[in-house]
Amino acid sequence: MKKQSKYIKEQEFTEVLSQIQTAKQLAFQQVNKTLVELYWNIGAFISSQVKVAKWGKNTVEQLAVFIQQKEPSVSGFTASNIWRMKQFYEVYHKDTKLASLGRELSWTHNRRIMSLKMLEEREFYLLLCNQQKYSVRELDRMIKTGTFERTMLANETLSSAITELPQTTDGVFKDSYVFEFLDLPIPHKEKDLQQALIASLKDFILELGVGFTFIGQEFRLQVGHDDFSIDLLFFHRQLQCMVAFELKNRKFKPADLEQLEFYLEALDQDVKLKHENPSIGILLCREKNDEVVKYALNRSLSPMVIADYETKLIPKELLRKKLNEFYALLESDGG
Repeated sequence: MKKQSKYIKEQEFTEVLSQIQTAKQLAFQQVNKTLVELYWNIGAFISSQVKVAKWGKNTVEQLAVFIQQKEPSVSGFTASNIWRMKQFYEVYHKDTKLASLGRELSWTHNRRIMSLKMLEEREFYLLLCNQQKYSVRELDRMIKTGTFERTMLANETLSSAITELPQTTDGVFKDSYVFEFLDLPIPHKEKDLQQALIASLKDFILELGVGFTFIGQEFRLQVGHDDFSIDLLFFHRQLQCMVAFELKNRKFKPADLEQLEFYLEALDQDVKLKHENPSIGILLCREKNDEVVKYALNRSLSPMVIADYETKLIPKELLRKKLNEFYALLESDGG
């Protein structure tokens, strides 16, 4: 009886603690929002003074000293940071949507995103961080691994079997996946890759992106009296469908599609629920030739993505070059 009473009390105490922690988090969010709003307003004022009163570097340095003397307990108002506040305002003030998104994030998030040159790239990460509440560390990893470039490349190269699905797949898949968090030898076996991804499931799902929920590895399918298994099976909440991953530790071959097409048919016939959308397959290869991929997918009626993977960071300059070359090709083709 005493043990039961102690257990009940612990539950009640935990409830009180939970309320304290929730209130603390809400208070932190409100303080952060107020601080970012303050930085926005200061940035607007400095921007105006630079134009009207010709404020320059020396004046802003004097302002920073003045603030420190009058309010020595506050921090973050160095001359360099005040210039960043001006940049913050000037980068977003002409776009109401981006300005609103920026003011919902922390100052550290904004400083990292402001360092990006392309407006489309800034908007991409602003939206992601607002929707998914990514930490600064997670944001930094996405930028370093070229998530924007890899996603844009995938959006432009998806097969008609994918783009004609009832659900929109824009922004869901990547042209290449980066698994720099895995400690894999080169070369490695497909089984080693599978086990390493499961062992680092949290990082793997972060790399896959929004909406992926893990179902299982070596997912069993029975067709007739024969057994088959899918390397990795996920469910995507936004797409409302299963996503099957097949892993290849070598270069893509067109013959690889046959196996994955069979798995997708079995999933849709025997596993998919009535309200769910058709299943999608991702063939994850060590290397791929984009022209070969394009030809192979043109003849396939199954919704599949063929992507390669890297076990180390891809230089951002290479990804940007590839994206620019692709856009240039589209323009020359009249697209």
